[in-house]
Amino acid sequence: MAVHGKSEMLLGYSTLFLLLLAGARACGWVTVNSSTVLLGSTVMASCTIQSNRCQSLEDEEIQITWRLDSQAVPGSQHKNVDGADVSNLTIPHFNRTRAKLWCYVVWNSTPQRVGMAEIRAGYPPSKPDNLTCMMNLTDNSLTCRWDPGLDGHLPTKVVLMSSRSRGQCEVSQEAPQNCTPQAGQNYCTISRKFLQLYQKMDIWVSVQNALGTAESEHLCIDPTDVAKLDPPVLKSVQSVPFQTNCVSVAWEVAHTSSHIEQQCELRYWTPGDPGWTLVPDIVSPNLKTQHCGFLFGAEYHFQMRCRRITGMGYWSEWSQRWNFTTHEKAPVGKLDVWWKTTPVDSGKRAEVQLLWKAPKRNETNGRILGYWVSLNPRRRNGALTAICNTTDMQCNFSVPAGVRRVYLSAYNSAGESATTEVLFLEQKGQPVARIHASPCDEHSLWVQWEAPKAAATGYIVEWHQTSLPGPAGRSVSWQLQRNRSATKALLRENIEPFQRYNISVYPLYADTVGLPLHTAAYSKEKAPSCAPKLHLMSVSKSHAELHWDPIPVAMQNGFITNYTIFWASTTRDELRAVVNSSFTAFTIRGLVPLTMYKVHIMASTAAGSTNSTTLSLVTPALNETETQYLLLSLGLLCVLLIVFIVCFLKNRRCATNRVKNQFWPSVPDPANSSLGKWVPADLQQETLPTASAREPGLVTISDITVLEKAAEKKAPLWGKTDSLPAAAGPFPALPKSYILPSSSGLPSGSTALGEARPGSYVNDGYRGQQQQQQHVPSPLYIRSDSTQPLLSEPSPSPKPYENMWFHGAPQAGLGSHSSQEDGDFLEEPLIDFPLLQGLKIGGTEGLQDF
Repeated sequence: MAVHGKSEMLLGYSTLFLLLLAGARACGWVTVNSSTVLLGSTVMASCTIQSNRCQSLEDEEIQITWRLDSQAVPGSQHKNVDGADVSNLTIPHFNRTRAKLWCYVVWNSTPQRVGMAEIRAGYPPSKPDNLTCMMNLTDNSLTCRWDPGLDGHLPTKVVLMSSRSRGQCEVSQEAPQNCTPQAGQNYCTISRKFLQLYQKMDIWVSVQNALGTAESEHLCIDPTDVAKLDPPVLKSVQSVPFQTNCVSVAWEVAHTSSHIEQQCELRYWTPGDPGWTLVPDIVSPNLKTQHCGFLFGAEYHFQMRCRRITGMGYWSEWSQRWNFTTHEKAPVGKLDVWWKTTPVDSGKRAEVQLLWKAPKRNETNGRILGYWVSLNPRRRNGALTAICNTTDMQCNFSVPAGVRRVYLSAYNSAGESATTEVLFLEQKGQPVARIHASPCDEHSLWVQWEAPKAAATGYIVEWHQTSLPGPAGRSVSWQLQRNRSATKALLRENIEPFQRYNISVYPLYADTVGLPLHTAAYSKEKAPSCAPKLHLMSVSKSHAELHWDPIPVAMQNGFITNYTIFWASTTRDELRAVVNSSFTAFTIRGLVPLTMYKVHIMASTAAGSTNSTTLSLVTPALNETETQYLLLSLGLLCVLLIVFIVCFLKNRRCATNRVKNQFWPSVPDPANSSLGKWVPADLQQETLPTASAREPGLVTISDITVLEKAAEKKAPLWGKTDSLPAAAGPFPALPKSYILPSSSGLPSGSTALGEARPGSYVNDGYRGQQQQQQHVPSPLYIRSDSTQPLLSEPSPSPKPYENMWFHGAPQAGLGSHSSQEDGDFLEEPLIDFPLLQGLKIGGTEGLQDF
């Protein structure tokens, strides 16, 4: 804040000081050697201060400083003889076109402005060039133009000077007249009252600035010689005489220049021409002209302009355009033809694709309405049988196999051209030796070839775009080279950048067509639109097999030069491999097991490259062969383990059974023994149900009764008087138990059939031994499943497999035996049948061999 306040105070003092200086006689002033100097020259200046005329500076020491605009420049200071303080300044190279030089006096440590001088620098005026004048007949004024030359950077005065003169402008007849242009303009118009028509006038340009004066070259002219006429008006254009290529043009001049003799120019243009065709030096008093060489049936645009016949004036502007179409005439010339034939219907017919080019501009003689193809040429005033009539440049048709020629003709409204004979020659001649294609620009290709050894009469160059689908891809472009010595051709038709073209060259011979030679080319290439997609075919711990599909031709944008495969892991740097463009597979080797790799492929052309998406793969710990061996080893190990476990369990069971049998002997089950299923011979004829059919549970045997019939007894059996064979007849069917029925002739609890003993039954019946002389019938062996006491037994039947021997005294129904007999009974062979041990059966002596 303090600094800001001090600055405002000093500004106030400075303003007051200047006011004081302005109110009295100046106490200081600045002088320069020149206020306008040549740019780059030396400038000298001085600043004088009269301290006695400056209040507040009388007793102060004077200090003078300089500034050029805002830049401080040093000067020298001294006192002159009058006691004034003088500062001199010299600028050796003044390189500013305009600047202000300030002189300052330091008062209270602040510079105060005392005086100023403005200095301008530049160059002398340049000499004006190209002074031209043109008279406008509409208002009879003269306008002159010039080039001003270089800028002098100084204020300049420009004047167009003119004076009437005699002869060749040696003597002026009057004082020059001045025409001052407006600022920034390089032309000026002299009005009619200052002009001298049909006499010479001296005209020049004068330029003046502070450093000098310059004048242009003097122009000595008659104003009418530099007049610019108004354009003529075309009146008619017509063909005369008829059926020729000549036209007649009529016009009239503008009314402002009808009194001036003129010469004119005619120009015409037709679509397809590179520019206008000019007909010069037309001088016609009757304002008509005739010109030949026009095409028949073509549309033309005509224009005309005129000037004074002396040739010194200016051409008028071109007239309004006149459009005219010449009359038509029948087409002339032969057509360029090419064909392709394909045998069909087992060679009986041929499909023909006939191609031709439109007639040249000078041969059409009008607008072509169509083309016809026939098997025979048209006869005079005869009917035409055309197999094809089209406006296209090709025709597809079928002909018999023996047809070797057709006839082609073009027609317009005035008639038809002469027929072109087309011979279908076989393609069996020599091909060209070599072919090469290269781009000319984006829309053209150069094709060069080496001529064959045989003399060719011409060549057919054929090309088509390979990436177009469907019928468009089968359409071909072609051109005929009639020059037999030609070895190159420029292809311009249907050529686009970034597209592949297949090019073929056919040499033509007198009686055959040569075999084609092919090549491919691009007019311009760029990087492929996409890269192939990688497919992982197989991977092992050390290598990976990759496969990719080729890029479609439409997306290649050039010839694929190579493929580059990149792969990298998180622990290793990126590696790469370059393969030829013909490869579609690659195997990466040297991989690390159990590692993830990222792989991508780059497709390259001569103009750039494109990368594919990334493929991630992980290498296994083992390869496929090692994995198979491992799985096989594991399988064998499992089989051996299973066999070992089975053998172990079996041996353990056997060992367990041996130990168990030592402590818990196995007890035979009579119910499941052969004896339990045995049936006497007399009952073998009976149909008895099996145990499973009777009941699913275990069979309980409560008693065994042996029925035996003595040979000498005649007592009735089962309470009947029937003989023994009858008694041994059929028993009731199962599940009814075989029991001994009570008989009135037998006391309850007695043994069956008198004196018979079970031991005798076993010996005679079971073992089948014939120890008696007398035939004894087979005994009846009856079982009972009842759990109730039989023959009035005091206790029920024993439980299954229960040894009754350990439960007390023998049953009463079987009679009493001594303890000695019981001991003998245990020692007998029935000891192996625990269930039989529970039965008190007397007479066991017959069971010794059981």
